[in-house]
Amino acid sequence: MADQAFAGQPIVEPSTAPDDVLRIEHIAKRFGPITALRDINLHLRKGEVLGLLGDNGAGKSTLVKIICGFHKADSGSMWLKGKPYAPKSVLDARAQGVDTVYQDLALVDELSATQNLFLRREQTYRPLPFLAGRKMRREARAALDEIGINIPRIDLPAARLSGGQRQAIAVARAIRDQSEILLLDEPLAAMGAKEGAMILDLIARLKDRGDVSIIMIVHNYVQVFQACDRANLIQDGLITFDKPTAESSVDELNEIVVEEYRRARQAEMSGNGEASRYNAA
Repeated sequence: MADQAFAGQPIVEPSTAPDDVLRIEHIAKRFGPITALRDINLHLRKGEVLGLLGDNGAGKSTLVKIICGFHKADSGSMWLKGKPYAPKSVLDARAQGVDTVYQDLALVDELSATQNLFLRREQTYRPLPFLAGRKMRREARAALDEIGINIPRIDLPAARLSGGQRQAIAVARAIRDQSEILLLDEPLAAMGAKEGAMILDLIARLKDRGDVSIIMIVHNYVQVFQACDRANLIQDGLITFDKPTAESSVDELNEIVVEEYRRARQAEMSGNGEASRYNAA
C-alpha cells in the first residue's frame, strides 16, 4: 500500500463508476532494484478518453504494458467489464478487446496502408490460399472512412505517408479488430500542428461513437484539455491526481509538477550537503 500523500498530493485510492470498462487496484511492478509502479489505482469509463500524464520514468509506459499484457504486475488486480482481467500476452489482451498503438506504430514502411492494416490478419480465398487483395483494399478504405481519415492512395508504402496518416492506420487496425479499449502511447509526439490536429479530430470522432474507451499518454497539457474527459497524473509510480478536465486547468497541473521538481531539488541539495559534511569530516 502506498503512503497517503506524495509531495503534498493525496494518493488516488481505488474508485469505480457504474459504467467502468476497466478497473485497476494496487498494481505494483519492479524491475530488479527499480520500482516502476508502487500502488496504482485507476478506472476507465465506457466511451471515456483518459489522459495519462507524468514525467519521463514516472511509470506511464509500464502501466500501459501491464494493461495490454506485455508485462505482468507483481501485485494488484485488474477487472475488465466487471470480470477479473489478467492477460497472458498481448494477443490474449487483444482477443479480450484491449489493444495498444505504440509511438513507433508497428507499421512496416515498405507495405501499403492496406497491407499494414491486414498485417497478420490477411484474408484469403477459400479453398485456395490466395490473398483476397481486392476485398482487403475495399475493407481498408471502408475502415479508414469509418473513422473519418482520408488517405487518397492506400496503395502507397507507409513510408510515404505523413505521421498523422500512419497513426490513423494503426488506430484503424485496432478498431477493425473490434477493440473496445485503446491504449495510445504518446500519439501526438513529434507531430506538427496539422498532423496533431488530425489525430485530435480522430480521437474526438472515436469519443463521439461512445463504444471505444481510450487511455492516452500525453505530455502536452493543452492537448490533454482538448482531447480528454479526465486526467490522471503519475508521480514516482503513484497516481496522485484524478480529475475531470472540466474541473481542472493547465495551471493546476503545472503547479503540481513544479512542486514535485521543487521537492526533488530540495532533497538533492540536502543530500549534497550531507555528503559535503561527511567528506569534510
